[in-house]
Amino acid sequence: MTATQTELFSKIEKVIQDFNFENITEDRKLVLQPLVDFIQNKVNNNQEIRLNLICTHNSRRSHLSQVWAQTAAAYYAVPNVFCYSGGTEATALFPMAAQTLTNQGFQITTLAEGTNPVYSIKFSENAHPVIGFSKTYDDSFNPQSQFAAIMTCSQADGGCPFIAGAEKRIPITFEDPKAFDNTPQQAEKYEERSIQIGTELFYVFSQIKK
Repeated sequence: MTATQTELFSKIEKVIQDFNFENITEDRKLVLQPLVDFIQNKVNNNQEIRLNLICTHNSRRSHLSQVWAQTAAAYYAVPNVFCYSGGTEATALFPMAAQTLTNQGFQITTLAEGTNPVYSIKFSENAHPVIGFSKTYDDSFNPQSQFAAIMTCSQADGGCPFIAGAEKRIPITFEDPKAFDNTPQQAEKYEERSIQIGTELFYVFSQIKK
């Protein structure tokens, strides 16, 4: 049975219409290629694809990456993709990261309050939501084996020489929008980073032959 493309919320559809793969440099495509290869190999062998997007605090880039990767898999109808995120330490999903996703059309509902809130993040009416909260990469919520560890920040990549259970470790690092917190450029820089992450992960899934 062939998986069908998921219809995304219309506002997200408008955002992805502006994704321009031509803005991705050849050097950057080489960085992304190991992830393309990992996913393609799993698809070829009809295996589940587990991606754990990892950053130091699991508060910004790893969440944006998790949400966009799951959305891209649905959009390109790549089946059996399960995206997770984690950090070398747990903090909280940073409010500006959640606000940026809301601005781009995702529907976010708070499931649990507290110092580390739990969110439901939906990209489509009928697709399973991404459950967003901060956790360590080896938290019991995440897969313990047979996954790719995608290192989304250089600090986590350098600080985690070994990720237990990972089949493959793939560094795809992004600049941290945290540098612009509490500045007039904050919202703009978070949006810019989210667009970059979305564009690159949509490019990855666009390369998958089913």
